[in-house]
Order: sequence, then C-alpha cells, then structure tokens
Amino acid sequence: MGCHHPGAIQRRLRAAAPSPLAPLPATLEPSLLLGPGSPGAAEPVLVCPQRGGPGAMAAEMVLSHRPGVPRNEVLSEAELEELAQRKPPSKTSVRGCLRKARCSASTAKSLLFRFLPILRWLPRYPVKDWLLGDIASGFSVGIMHLPQGLAYALLAGLPPVTGLYSSFYPVFLYFFFGTSRHNSVGPFAVISVMIGSVTESLLPSEDFLVSVDGGNTTIVDEKARDAARVDLVATITILSGIFQVALGLLQFGFVVTYLSDPLVRGYTTAASVHVLISQLKNVFGVSVGEYSGPLSLFKTFIEICKKLPQTNVGTLVTSIIAMLAIFIVKELNHKFSSKLPMPIPIELITIIISTGISYGVNLKSKFGISVVGDIPSGLKPPTLPSTTYFGQVVGNAFAIAIVGYAICISLGKIFALKHGYKVDSNQELIALGLSNFLGGFFECFAISCSMSRSLVQEGTGGNSQVAGVISSLVILVTILKIGELFRDLPKAILSAIIIVNLKGMFKQFSDFSMLWKSNRVDLMIWIVTFVATLLLNLDIGLAASVAFALLTVIFRTQLPHYSLLGRIPDTEVYKDVAEYQKALEVPGVKIFRSSSTLYFANVEMYAEALKKKSGINVDRLIEKKKKALKKLKKHTHMVKPCLPPSLQDMEAECNGPGVAVIELSGEENSAPAEPTLRSLGLPQPDFHAVILDFSSLNFVDTVSIKIVKNVRGQGVPSAGAGRLDDSCPVPFP
Repeated sequence: MGCHHPGAIQRRLRAAAPSPLAPLPATLEPSLLLGPGSPGAAEPVLVCPQRGGPGAMAAEMVLSHRPGVPRNEVLSEAELEELAQRKPPSKTSVRGCLRKARCSASTAKSLLFRFLPILRWLPRYPVKDWLLGDIASGFSVGIMHLPQGLAYALLAGLPPVTGLYSSFYPVFLYFFFGTSRHNSVGPFAVISVMIGSVTESLLPSEDFLVSVDGGNTTIVDEKARDAARVDLVATITILSGIFQVALGLLQFGFVVTYLSDPLVRGYTTAASVHVLISQLKNVFGVSVGEYSGPLSLFKTFIEICKKLPQTNVGTLVTSIIAMLAIFIVKELNHKFSSKLPMPIPIELITIIISTGISYGVNLKSKFGISVVGDIPSGLKPPTLPSTTYFGQVVGNAFAIAIVGYAICISLGKIFALKHGYKVDSNQELIALGLSNFLGGFFECFAISCSMSRSLVQEGTGGNSQVAGVISSLVILVTILKIGELFRDLPKAILSAIIIVNLKGMFKQFSDFSMLWKSNRVDLMIWIVTFVATLLLNLDIGLAASVAFALLTVIFRTQLPHYSLLGRIPDTEVYKDVAEYQKALEVPGVKIFRSSSTLYFANVEMYAEALKKKSGINVDRLIEKKKKALKKLKKHTHMVKPCLPPSLQDMEAECNGPGVAVIELSGEENSAPAEPTLRSLGLPQPDFHAVILDFSSLNFVDTVSIKIVKNVRGQGVPSAGAGRLDDSCPVPFP
C-alpha cells in the first residue's frame, strides 16, 4: 500500500465506472480506494496528503522529477522514504539542555516580562488616547463593585466587609499580572454561592448557638460564626490560588477545555437557581436552616415555602420595590446605552437611599427588617489561615479554581478577539492564582470575572488594566472612610441586587431551544449538568457533569454516523445518499464514510457497518461458496492439490477476520479455469470498487492498522472491498 497522486484516483474511477465522475472533493481525502487499476489487479490505493496541501505538492514534485516514473505510480512507504530523504532526528545532549536552562540576562528578562506583563505594556501606554476613558470606566466599575461586593459577601455567608476586601486586593493585584484589558475581576455570584455551600456545610449556624441569660432561649453568636467562616474561606481562597498558580506554571491552561460551553452554561444556570433560592429567605424575611449535600436546594426551598405565613411584610415590600427600581433602570441603561455617557448607577443609588431611609425610620426596630450591621473601617494586617480545614476543602478549592478560571478566560478571549489583542491563558491562571493566594491572607474570598462589570468597563471607554486599578482605588476609599456608613443597609436590598443581576444567567434557558435544533448531544450535556448541579449540589454536580461530558465523547466515537456518499449533480460535493435526495452514488462504486476516527473501541462496529452499507452478507456468501465448491469437487472429482494456490492459501484462513476481495475474472485461455461467482450460481454484487473516506481520521492505533492490512490482504468485511464483478477469479478462503 502506498501513496498515490490524487489525480490518479480520478483516472482509475473513470476507468472503473461506466459514467463520468467528477473530481473527488477534499473531504474524501485521505481515502483508501480499493479497486483495480487494470483488469485482474486489486491494488489498494491510499491517498495520503490533502489536495493542495504541502504533502500533495511534495509528492507531486517527487514524482514529476523522478526520471522514468509516471505521475500515477503507486509508491510503497519504503520507496517514498528513499525519495523524500527524511531528516535525521535532532540529537539532544545534557550539555545542550543545561545550556538552554542556564540563567542569563536575556532569559531572566524574558521570564520577568512574561510573569509581569505590566512591564511590557505600561511603558507603551498611550496616555493621551486611553487615560480619560480608563478613569471614567474605572470609576463606573468601582461604583458597581461597592454594592456587588457587599451582596456577594452575603451570598458567601460572610461579613459584608469581606466583599469590599475582595473588590480591592485581588483587583489591584490583577493590574500587575493580568493580560486581559477588559476583564473586571472581583466577586462573582457563582463563585460566591460555591463558597457559601462550603461554609454552611462545615460551619452551620447551629454550631454557634448560645443561651440568653442562662435560659432556654438561644441565639446565634454571629461574631464567633463570622470569624470562623472568614478563617475557613481564607483557607479555601489560598488553596484555590495555589492550584491556579501551579496549573499556570505547568502550562496547564488547556485544562479548561474539558469544560465545554454547554457544560459551563448549564452549570452557571443551575448555580443561578441556587443563588435565587438562597436569597429568598432575605426577600421574605424568614429564617431557615442551613442545609448541605445532595438535595439541599430542595430542602431549603421546601422550608421557605412552609414559613411563608411568617413573612415579614416590611422586608418583602422593601425587596419588591428595590427589585422593580433596579430592573427598570437597568433596562433603560441597556436601551439608551449609546446615548448615555455612563450607565446610571442604580445599585449604588438604591443602597444610598435605602440606607438613609433605614437610618431615619429605624426599620430594624420598628419593622424587624434585618440590616447589614457594623462594617469596620480601615485595612487589616495579613493573617495566616488555619490549616485545620485543608484536607476537608481541597476538592472544593480545586472546583472553585477551575470554574473561576473557566469563566474568566472565556470572557477574556471574547474581548481579546473583539479588540484585536492576545490573552495568555497560562498567565491568566497565574494572575488569578496570585490574586486569590495573596488575597486570602487579607480576608478575601475567591474571585473571578463578572460579565456585567466587564461589559460596563468596555462600554464606558475602558482600554486597559488601568481601569481596574482605578476601580480598586474607589473601593479603597470606601473601605477607609465610607464603609461604616452602610451599617443600617437592609439585607433585603442586597438580595434584590443579587436577584436582578441573575437576569443574564437566566437568559441561558434559551439555550434549550437553540441546542435542540443544532446539536442534541450538547443539549443532553446541558440538561444533565443542570439537573446534576441542582440535585447533587455545586461541587458533586460539577464532577458528575464533567464525567458525563467526557463519556459523550467516548460514545460519539464508538457510535459514529456511517454513510454512503453520493455526488450532488453538477457539483464536486459528495453527501450522504440517505439524507440528500439529489445525492447519487457513482455507478459501480461505494464511497463509505464514518463520522469518527477509527480505533479499537469502534473498529468492529465499523466493519459491521461497512458490510451492512455495502449490501452484501459476506459471511453468508463465503458459506455458500464453500458449499458450491464442495459440490463442484464431487462432480468433477477434483482433489485439493489441484486447486489454485490462491484458494489453498485462503482456505486455511477462512475463520479469520475480514472479507475477501471477490475477484471473478480469468482469461478465457488460461488453465486451469478458476470458478467464478456466476459459474458457482452465487449472487452478483452491483459494484466493483469501494472507497473508504478517512477524512475524519485523526489518529490510528494498532488495531485499526491491522484492519487496514486485512483490507489489503483479504478485502471487504473488515474495512474494504475489492473488485466484485463476474469477470474476476475468486480468491476466497
């Protein structure tokens, strides 16, 4: 078997087919053409290079410059190696490796610029063109950071001030290490709810109950609970940072490719449902227990429904008014985005107004509306987290690290493609990891990227990471001077902000109809991810979803779509004849295609599909042929040594895999005359050649190679066909 020039296939098909054949399209290359180049021959032909590609050009040049060799000659692999003269492999020595690894000034500079991208882009920063836009964008995003930081801290089960810390330290650090110019890093709802599920499972409020005045009444010691949870979350954040930095240094940025887009969208949609249910208690003003593990979402929802008669009317009214106001203004911002210099900061306005009303009317004492409480001002010194929880949260930390990076890099690549710059996936891992790792020592929780803030940063004129550092300075001023003024802020307002900001993720339910029309397997991944995340909680649900997505890849390669291709009239396009009415098979030729690569897991199904599509029951044909030969021997008193050598050789392998090439022609004056299909009274096939379309093949293993070898030696049943007309001899076993 060897390489053949693509043009020769056309000539061979013209010789084999009674009607003209259009040139084979590129989708049929590389293909295995099994058929005779001349009467009496059945030489398989493998078209190796794609048409117009470097391999085809090289083969064409070799054949055209070789004296005395026609362009359509079939070359064996040994002949091709001799003509092409493969370059010897480069030799590597220990000295060479040490020389490459040796630290030099240029190497150190390259590493420094790689791990600190700010050194590369800041000296070339166009101050006149970008600075004003970055300042306006940074101020707008900083205003969004304030309410979202407070709200997402509540979602994570932490004191509100930790949300402000998480909006300052990681954002400031990303300025030095990040490569995306438009990503707004900081607290994100999905990551916050993942953290909240861990804090509620390991440190539930029931563990911090204390009696009041020595009586039977107990209350939750919120101060002790919050301190313990801050320590736990710091551990999770530091571990997440370590995982991200390690993966980035090991160039494992590709790990996020195992989280397909349907999986991520299904997961974030399910996470948004978790967020919504977790905030209903603050909307209705009821207290519920904290559940963890599988079905915890449904347990929480059922308990909230049972306690609806205890709803605090003041809290409910406050939540509804806030949600309506925020929703309406956000819609107006979106509708008139081209006319507004910057979005109306309705979240900040709502917080300021509601805090003033709460302070003036004293909503907490008069109506029992829960408020945020004390927010300490100033920055805290770094503290070492406890190592007690390391073993318990390592899995959660890894899941948070992967999900946070997946969301961040997907947004970063979208903006990079739009604005024409490159985002380094491995450096993004390192940037996020360092932001989380160092932020964990300052009571921050794990961060990612927010789509809403990133869109605002881009839409208000943000051009670089300078916008991010401006927003972090806005939060710094809030922490130092303004934060303590929000102690009377109702928690219902923060829940309203969280719920309204879920609108974008709830829109992902529209994926259902889109995937139904485009790809049912991706739809199945979306549904399984969504349901598993709802039922099994966020951590186990993510693991189950990834496992299912990988299984679909295996099943899709094991159960591919097999088809016979036919030519669309007046074109060079070949399509599945079962799906396209105008697709017509080439007379006398079967073009067989699999939608997947050929390897050990699907090779048997490939062989069975080939037999089924070809329309010939080869096993039954062999059985009939053997019976016919026995009868022929009885009538002619033939003995086995008188059989042709080809029959003797093949008979010994009759139980082996593969279908023989049925060749039934012999010259009239040849002796001894070999039996033909017609002379044996066996059914005549309606084709004489089979083309195996290997355009989907991207790797091979030993099993598939063995099958291809069987094709050359034995023919149709496993992977190919030979000449099957009644003018050829029959080399059956």
